[in-house]
Amino acid sequence: MLYLNVLLTVKDSKDVETVKNLLIEAGKHSRTEPGCARFEVYHSTAEPTRFMLNEHWESQAAIDGHRKGHAYTQIYQPQVLPLVDREGHPSNLL
Repeated sequence: MLYLNVLLTVKDSKDVETVKNLLIEAGKHSRTEPGCARFEVYHSTAEPTRFMLNEHWESQAAIDGHRKGHAYTQIYQPQVLPLVDREGHPSNLL
């Protein structure tokens, strides 16, 4: 299992609601993809411009497939990424 934690900070606070809605939509699609064991989107209550993605993938091939799928190529990459600063954190479950 591969674990990804992605921290996103919205660059302009006027875009928070847009990013939130896009991440909800991307999450719905991502959870249906082959090899996706978990895909959760969190919105910080302490810092409204911060979001976190918690992803669990069965293999690198599943992640690679995700990055070619609708959620990534039609929503996340073209619509979310221009509005946020991104910190990716591949992780180990302890």
